[in-house]
Amino acid sequence: MDLLDQAQLEPGKGGGYPCLTGYYAGVPVQVLPVVDTLAVRRLPAMWLLVTVQAPLKVGAKLDLMMRPAGPTTFSNFDFLPCTLECPAGFPEHAVLRTDDFARAPPVSWLEGHLEVFENVRAKELLVTAQGLRLVWLLAEAERARYGVFRQAEFGAVDIAPALLRELLDRLLALRTSIQVHAGAVS
Repeated sequence: MDLLDQAQLEPGKGGGYPCLTGYYAGVPVQVLPVVDTLAVRRLPAMWLLVTVQAPLKVGAKLDLMMRPAGPTTFSNFDFLPCTLECPAGFPEHAVLRTDDFARAPPVSWLEGHLEVFENVRAKELLVTAQGLRLVWLLAEAERARYGVFRQAEFGAVDIAPALLRELLDRLLALRTSIQVHAGAVS
């Protein structure tokens, strides 16, 4: 909470984890852990959704998902109808989708901002008119407990301030880059 200005913890909905909101470098942000138990033949996962809630001049959603393998509880990636070709230099196993081919931001706008995906914990990058989101794997359920009791137990999971700062800094750098490309630097 010390990392954000005006930080507040909002109670989780439906038994979920609390949502951290506040301002980072003057921009509204949201940090939300989400548990995904939908994946078949995989351990339940706890994802961290780090969102910069500041408008961008983009005409459609652009979603980069790493290793998509079925439905997720944290993303609408599966509902985006248009798949884009990943150019050379994009992460292996990345899939790009949009809701509108004609209005999608150029994929080249992401170049220079993809090294986060060198870490296998980076799962998704979402660009929308409402802002940006980066999804990060925080933890997987304890194998033994899930195997026997089918309980998604994660133990003590901490969000390191250095990790959160890094993810937020990456999102703000991408936001600035998109603003420059879109001709909307404020």
